[in-house]
Amino acid sequence: MRPTDAGLGLTSLIFLATSILFLLFVILAGVTDVTPFNKTYFLSAATNGITGARDRTQWTYFYMCSPGNLNCGGAWPAPPFGWAWDHDPTGAPASLVGSHGGNTTSMYFYYMWRFGWVFYLMTLFFSVLAFFTGFLACCGRLGSALAGLSTMIALFFYSIAVSLMTATFVKARVAFARDGRDASLGRYGFGFSWAAWACLFVSMVLFFLGTRAGKDKAPSGPSSGGWGSRFGRKRSVRSRRSYDLNGSRRVKDDYS
Repeated sequence: MRPTDAGLGLTSLIFLATSILFLLFVILAGVTDVTPFNKTYFLSAATNGITGARDRTQWTYFYMCSPGNLNCGGAWPAPPFGWAWDHDPTGAPASLVGSHGGNTTSMYFYYMWRFGWVFYLMTLFFSVLAFFTGFLACCGRLGSALAGLSTMIALFFYSIAVSLMTATFVKARVAFARDGRDASLGRYGFGFSWAAWACLFVSMVLFFLGTRAGKDKAPSGPSSGGWGSRFGRKRSVRSRRSYDLNGSRRVKDDYS
């Protein structure tokens, strides 16, 4: 194991661990009022006057909450976007309401966020798998290749996840704004999400660089087996032959 192998492997693991940490900040938002979880959400919008809704709602990974991620509803996997209000609500932006999720959510927002939620989970699974595989990257090129492949799969799923999340909540903010309601994207939610993507990308690049860092440089010199060694052997053979011929001639001269 060369120092460069261990260095690249360790650096890749640090970036990968950071990506997983940011991802957990996003997924666990709403479970506690401790910073940074209480500041992590995707969208905050004024929902006062909507049937069954809070005065202001923040959308997180598992919950719909009041500001500060307080007064959250029950945790639910892939909650429909419109669960922030009652079914068949009045006062909600029309593009957000539909027949899905118990007549609370339009088809677009229902499936966009549901698939985004699934891809977040798939990303977490392959990121953790890549993290444990990444310890092999400190031992050689094969470990780097396996870790790089796992990280690439995680990055593929996460690219889909974070793109769907961004499209969902940016369009929702536009829908609230058109309805005359104040709405803003969560700086922490989007920041952690895209920072996790960047760290995952850097980790993947470093893992694949590790597959080349351990390659031996082509040896040079007479013992390398290259062109120089072939020519060197030829020169040595020629000199030996010339020595033998000269030596035999001297012997003949002495006897003659």
